[in-house]
Order: sequence, then C-alpha cells, then structure tokens
Amino acid sequence: MKFPYSEKVLEHFRHPHNVGKLENPDGKATEGSPACGDMVSVYIKVDSETKTIQDIKFESYGCASNIATSSIITDMAKGKTLDEAKLITWQQATEALGGLPPIKAHCSVLAVEGLRAAIQNYEEKHGLVSEKSPTTIEIVNNRLKKIMNPLTGLDVVKTNLIKKIEIDNGKVSIIVDLPSTHQFAASIKEEVKEKIGTLWDVKEIVVDFID
Repeated sequence: MKFPYSEKVLEHFRHPHNVGKLENPDGKATEGSPACGDMVSVYIKVDSETKTIQDIKFESYGCASNIATSSIITDMAKGKTLDEAKLITWQQATEALGGLPPIKAHCSVLAVEGLRAAIQNYEEKHGLVSEKSPTTIEIVNNRLKKIMNPLTGLDVVKTNLIKKIEIDNGKVSIIVDLPSTHQFAASIKEEVKEKIGTLWDVKEIVVDFID
C-alpha cells in the first residue's frame, strides 16, 4: 500500500518541531475550526528592537498535514524578521515537505494564515499597522468569526450568538445571546475583548449578555 504522504511529511507529523504554547506571547492567533476538523494556534516571541521572531510555538488540532505544515512553517519563521516571515507562502511550505495530497493543500494555507495572524496581532498591539482604516461593524464581525461557540464548534457569528454590534467614537458595544451566568459567558467575553482590543482606534469594549 502506497502512503499518500512523503517521508518528510511523516517525519514532521511523527516528530513535530516547536509544539506547545508560549507563556505571555508577544503575538498569538488561532485559525480554523474544530467543527471543520482542522485548527491551529500560533504563538510568537519577538525581539522588540530587531522585530525578529525569537521563538515560536504552535498547537494543532487536525490531521497529519496540519501538524506537519505547522511544524515546517514555524521552523521557517524562527529567526526571521516579521516582514520576512509574512512572505512565507503555503506553496513554499508544501515544497519543503516534498508535496501534499491536493485535498490537503488547505492545511498549509491554514498554518500560513495562523502565522500571519499572530504577526498581525503583535503589530496591532504595538502600533505597527501602517494602514489605519477606521474600525467598522464589518471588521468587528470578521474578528468575531475567529471566536468559537464551545457548544457547537462553529464560530459565534455563524451560530447567531452575536445579536448586535455598535460602534461610537471608539466604543464598541456587543450583545451576546447568552445569559451572563452561562458557563461559557466569561470566556467568550474575554475572547471578544482580546480579538477587538488590538484595533488601533478602539478605546472601550462593552460586552453585554441577554439575561
């Protein structure tokens, strides 16, 4: 029986590099959805003077391709400047692994998106975003799509937990269709503030629940 994966993919799957979670990371991001079968979280430590990625870790929930591509991409990013790491492509990762089955190409895209989102998270926290467009409801809504509804494994927007978004002079108000006493209310509120709080013109975030 011929294996669908190259030896390089299997090597990184069996013995992945940079696995784990960094404490107090300078930048972090999660891409994907457990409901879809693949998800990756990326954490980075950045030298503030050289803007170089000093350390990088990932947590992967998914198939061999997901783990292998996250492993190789974190290898490729370590030691690079943020600008250099942004240029890493899923095609480069796939080539470095000796190829992936076409049906698994999305896994390398997911890992690259995780890396770029972690870099973006760092840049937003440190005021390094060059294009500063005003925050809109659409931007907030897209950020909220990164937050999972623990009850379903789908995001809080798709499962209609977000009932209202308002923006007024730097204040973002969000109404969540859960009681404040719900077991996941506190964690969802924390994630909302984390996802929205790095936007450059957001000064206050208010999350209300429907009791």
